[in-house]
This record gives sequence, structure tokens and C-alpha cells, in this order.
Amino acid sequence: MVELFAILARNMRRFITMPLLACLLLLGVLSGVRAQEAEPGKNEEDNGYSQISIFAKAIELIRQDYVDGNKTSYHDLVTAAMKGMLSSLDPHSQFMDPNDFRDMQDDTRSRFNGLGIEVSMKNGLPTVVTAMEDTPAAKAGILSGDQILRINGVSTERMDLQDAINVLRGPAGRKVTLTLLRPSTKEIKDYSLERAEIKVQSVKGVRLLDAELTGPFRIGYLRLIQFNEPTAEELSKALDELQKQGMQALILDLRNNPGGLLNSAVDVCAQFLPPNTKVVSTQGRVASQQHDYATSGAKKERPNFPMALLINEGSASGAEIVSGALKDLHRAILVGETTFGKGSVQNVMQLPDGSAVRFTTAKYYTPGKQVRQGNGVAPNIRVAMTPEQERALFALRNAENVKPEDERNIIKAKDPQTLRAIDALKGVMIYAQQNAPKAEAVKK
Repeated sequence: MVELFAILARNMRRFITMPLLACLLLLGVLSGVRAQEAEPGKNEEDNGYSQISIFAKAIELIRQDYVDGNKTSYHDLVTAAMKGMLSSLDPHSQFMDPNDFRDMQDDTRSRFNGLGIEVSMKNGLPTVVTAMEDTPAAKAGILSGDQILRINGVSTERMDLQDAINVLRGPAGRKVTLTLLRPSTKEIKDYSLERAEIKVQSVKGVRLLDAELTGPFRIGYLRLIQFNEPTAEELSKALDELQKQGMQALILDLRNNPGGLLNSAVDVCAQFLPPNTKVVSTQGRVASQQHDYATSGAKKERPNFPMALLINEGSASGAEIVSGALKDLHRAILVGETTFGKGSVQNVMQLPDGSAVRFTTAKYYTPGKQVRQGNGVAPNIRVAMTPEQERALFALRNAENVKPEDERNIIKAKDPQTLRAIDALKGVMIYAQQNAPKAEAVKK
């Protein structure tokens, strides 16, 4: 059998219809052939044909002698190899079986079953990017940066990211126990959570802030929870409503926003920037990954009202595109803490059996040519929050029937980031008012 696979590897085109060889060809294309074409002469031994032959031999040795024959089907072995290959590249590359791929598509439509946790690999452990509002995770008090040590008692130290996600997700109504380490306090705690159907509303908390906080100015506020297909449209409607109420300035809250669709983030930027403004660019190894993304040429006209963006460690990906663009283009003041630092582009390509490969092809660059991968976006005004303040804010966001006075008191006592954003916007508007007559006089 080993000899047969060696023959197949040497005669790839002739036997291309064989299922296993198709998988092997994919491995060769991704890990060997393409690398050789991109960098000829770097390693004469690194070619797809020889490596596929070695891989085929390893598979047959395992199938022949491994103690547990139930684990040695071609499908299981090749799937495991695909998972290992993609996860070895970086924390954001992964292999998705057909079910995983369907789950990912559901995410972009703002609906799935799970706990409401966005996770990424950090320092070798699944780490909470954010716990989304109105979900079991947020209601339990799980915070950005919490590290998942165990899931249902099973250590995550050697767990693949997709495997961890698969356990976190699943049928609604079933419980999952997480053991989390909070690096800021060194506290280790168990959380017993029940899965639920998660329906992510992109835009929340739309309102004019209490006059006791803003004084004579009308400062609007809204939160973007994620960047999904309907986000830009929902945001446009929210801004229309705030403008009808006489909004003079806006606080856009991107705290704990884990990102989402690139095009959605660009469309959000279009609500605040002139048409055809470049907001982000990508650069990769090949020419097809060099791309500039700009706002649409057709844009609803809006006043150039002062803006402040709230960001923290849970602001990632699409949230970093928006905050990086509005900062570099001097459209908004950023208040809070440095963002997560997820600034790479992943392409998702579906395979013939319904599975898919997701792998990094480029890095994002802000309009000011800043790389966000590993660095994040730094605020103009740095304001830290304690874990106790974060828990209070989470409790407020996930509570039902909150009275306006309770919300105002929480902001005053527990949300220094929003208070600093209000002060910054008030300062901008006071300065504008004081200098408006001078500007008119100069014109005359």
C-alpha cells in the first residue's frame, strides 16, 4: 500500500479523482508547491510531490499498526492533519469541518447557539476576546482577557481553538462548565453556564445622555456590538433618530466589540467620513492581497459633529479598523485602553466536501500606515477601568428595565471612560462656540 501511494504521488494528475489524493493534493498545494513557487531555490527538497509521498506513507503505517483501528479512517487522519497544519500557522488560521463552516456563516448573520463568548488563542490558551451583551457569558460576569483553563473539566492546554469553540457551542439548554483565570487578579473561578440561542443586535443603547452629565450640550450615545451584515444599516437609522433629537456630538462605544465582517466595518466608517476615503489597506505576499478599502461614493450627508470612541482590550478586528481609521483621519477622539491587536486578514475557502480552510493572507494597515497586529490601537486619552468597574458596567448592560437615574449613577460612579469622553466632547464644543464669532469676523 505504501508503494501505491508513492506511485499516486508521482502521477498526481492521472489519479486526481481519488478522494484521499485530492486531500493530499490540497496539502501539497498549501504547504509545499505554492511555497516553492513563491520562493524558488530556498529549499530544493521542499516540493509537494516528495512531501505527499512521505505523508501517504505515514498514514498507511498508522492504519496498519496503530492499536485502535477505530481512529484510523482516512477521513479522521486527514482531517486531523488539516487541523494541525492550519493551527500551526498562527492563532487565527483553522480548518473547519462542514458543521463548523455552517456555524461561522450563522455568526455573520447574527444568530447562533452558544454561550456568547468570542475567543482567540493567546499565550497558548483560549482567551476571551469579549463576552457579548445579553448572553449567558456576559450575565455571569465573564470579562475580556479571561483565560479558559478547562472546559467541562478537560484541560485546554493542548486543545485546538476550533475544538474549544465546538464545545462552547451546541444545542441550547445544555450546561457547560468553564474554569477561568483572570490575569488581572490571578483569580481562578468555575462558571456553570447554560447555552442559549444568541441573537446579536448590532446597535444598542441609542439615546441622548442625561443632561446632568452633559450640561447644556446634547451628546448622543450608542454601542456597536459586532460588525455583521445589518450593522451599517442599523447604525444609519440610529444616527437619523439621534439627529432628529438634536444631537450635537456622539459617543460611539466599541468596548468589547470583537469585530466581524470587513465590509461592514468599512460601511460603518462611511457614516462619518467623506465619500471615497481610504479607511484601511491590506498587504500580503501576493499581489491579490494588496488592497485599499474606501468608503462608498454614495453617502448620506451628515453634520460633521464631534465624536469620541470608547475602546478597550475587548475591541478587536473590525472595531480596530474603525477606531484606527477615525483616529488617523482625525475624525474622532479615542478614549479608553489599547485594543486587542487582531490586525490580520483571513480568507475562507470552501472545499468540495463542505468543509473549509481559513488562513491568514495579509495584515491590516490604518490610513496612517500603522500595523495593528499584536499592537492594537492606542487611545488619545488613556483611561483604565478596574475589574470591579467593568463588572458593574456589564451588570448594567445586561440588566432589564434599567431606570435612567440608575444608569446615570452607574456612569458617574463606575464608568470613568464615558465621563472622560463627555468632558472631551464638551471641551471641543465650548472651544468651537468661543471661536465661532472670531471666525465670522475674520471672514468679514
